[in-house]
Amino acid sequence: MSMYGRDPWGGPLEINAADSATDDDRSRNLQDLDRAALSRPLDETQQSWLLGPSEQKKKKKYVDLGCIIVSRKIFVWTVGTLVVSAVLAGLITLIVKTVPRHHHGKAPPDNYTLTLHKALMFFNAQRSGKLPKHNNVSWRGNSCLRDGKSDPGTTMKDLVGGYYDAGDAIKFNFPASFAMTMLSWSVIEYSAKYEAAGELNHVKEIIKWGTDYLLKTFNNSADTIDKIAAQVGVGDTSGGSTTPNDHYCWMRPEDIDYPRPVYECHSCSDLAAEMAAALAAASIVFKDNKAYSQKLVHGARTVFQFARDQRGRYSAGGSDPALFYNSSSYWDEFVWGGAWLYYATGNSSYLQLATHPKLAKHAGAFWGGPDYGVLSWDNKLAGAQVLLSRLRLFLSPGYPYEEILRTFHNQTSIVMCSFLPVFTSFNRTKGGLIQLNHGRPQPLQYVVNAAFLAALYSDYLDAADTPGWYCGPNFYSTDVLREFAKTQMDYILGKNPRKMSYVVGFGNHYPKHVHHRGASIPKNKIRYNCKGGWKWRDSKKPNPNTLVGAMVAGPDKHDGFHDVRTNYNYTEPTLAGNAGLVAALVALSGDKSTGIDKNTIFSAVPPMFPTPPPPPAPWKP
Repeated sequence: MSMYGRDPWGGPLEINAADSATDDDRSRNLQDLDRAALSRPLDETQQSWLLGPSEQKKKKKYVDLGCIIVSRKIFVWTVGTLVVSAVLAGLITLIVKTVPRHHHGKAPPDNYTLTLHKALMFFNAQRSGKLPKHNNVSWRGNSCLRDGKSDPGTTMKDLVGGYYDAGDAIKFNFPASFAMTMLSWSVIEYSAKYEAAGELNHVKEIIKWGTDYLLKTFNNSADTIDKIAAQVGVGDTSGGSTTPNDHYCWMRPEDIDYPRPVYECHSCSDLAAEMAAALAAASIVFKDNKAYSQKLVHGARTVFQFARDQRGRYSAGGSDPALFYNSSSYWDEFVWGGAWLYYATGNSSYLQLATHPKLAKHAGAFWGGPDYGVLSWDNKLAGAQVLLSRLRLFLSPGYPYEEILRTFHNQTSIVMCSFLPVFTSFNRTKGGLIQLNHGRPQPLQYVVNAAFLAALYSDYLDAADTPGWYCGPNFYSTDVLREFAKTQMDYILGKNPRKMSYVVGFGNHYPKHVHHRGASIPKNKIRYNCKGGWKWRDSKKPNPNTLVGAMVAGPDKHDGFHDVRTNYNYTEPTLAGNAGLVAALVALSGDKSTGIDKNTIFSAVPPMFPTPPPPPAPWKP
């Protein structure tokens, strides 16, 4: 019997009922079937039946990711790398989070910045009148609230406010005005550095306290005036006078009960022109406060016109100012005041005056002399020449100013050369302090002004992309000027033979017997009268109150210093001296790359050349 069924390979399958074939026959039959099967294309199922077990276990060389087929080897390496990276990142994060951290803040402030904070506080301690709540000098209070009213001989009845000059309670307009001009100049050039030190608002408050008072000392609402209150208080004790006054008595300003006369002047060109400089410079500082700035400019114009109309020195004729702040000439103030008024107003008539050759000649711009190039409360020529060199460096106004501006620029270069140790214009002490006043007492006020001018002029040259300047045939880089300023300031801050800091409160070793009434008398609710305070003046004990930031008069020509209260040539600070100190400190403080503010001083200055006419209207057919 035979059965026919479906052959899975596509043909009939015959099965015999009697199994009579041998094994060899079967084997041959199967081989024939295999050949027949392989001669046809196989579907996937058929292929899987034919594959042996070892072939099925072989790995594929490629991995199908759906959208792309990649090599298995690359796929494994990529996944492995990602896993290892993730593990490493986790470990690093774990280490960073668990290891204790050391916080590195910004670099500590330099010595110049640290001293700047203190030097400004001196002005808070010198304030007269009703003090603001945030004055921050615990041993000071309201004082001399009747200044002006107490003198029946003056028409100016409100002279409350301003600053006491030094260790006494006299208000001298001449050096106080110079101090305000210097502070304003430093703010105009270095407002970014003040801002970085956190002192911009503070220094502006200090300037405004001074200019508010200066505006009280003349009729600031008028266009023309005929007098100025030049001084409040008297210091003359010559001839053995025992009349109570600001030098004979030793009292806290808060306790003063003696008369305080007002000294008025009717021809005082030097004082009036210096006041004009102070008000004009401050008007640039406060240019964002339009009403106040305009008030300052108006006042500056008025007093400068008075200076030009009523010629004369404010300290002439043996007056009280002549004993303490005698002015040698008013020509330098005309150049200085004229320059500042030009910057404040942009009015070219002031520039024409400041650059007039005859004015410059009278001011001494073309001759040397032992004090040539020394900026002080008396002589502003060196400062005026630097200020006008700035105009040439950055705006180059050309004819008709170029010739005199070039002269000022050359003279400034010569002055800067005179500061360098290789030149013998000025001696130096063995400790390295330049003797700008030729060995006379109270040298530091001149040194800080020179340090300010040197650092500032160096910054001017840097801002003008000028690497240095010539002294004769030799070229010096701007770094040399900056180094001069630094070495002089470092001397003042303690790098001197006595290891003495001449700024009170800075360093560990500074003067403790400062010649200063308020600092030397304790605030203990006891009122010491005129002579009652003498015991504090003559005491060998340190001052009970620290006059923070005060720069004392300084050492002698041998680097010697006597910390004695009664010797004002060593231990008395002044407004003008501290203003120069503040200016020099801010110029050297912080990052050198900050540099000057090139443009603010020129805010009111019109373009040097006429603007071109507008282009013609487009042509229309």
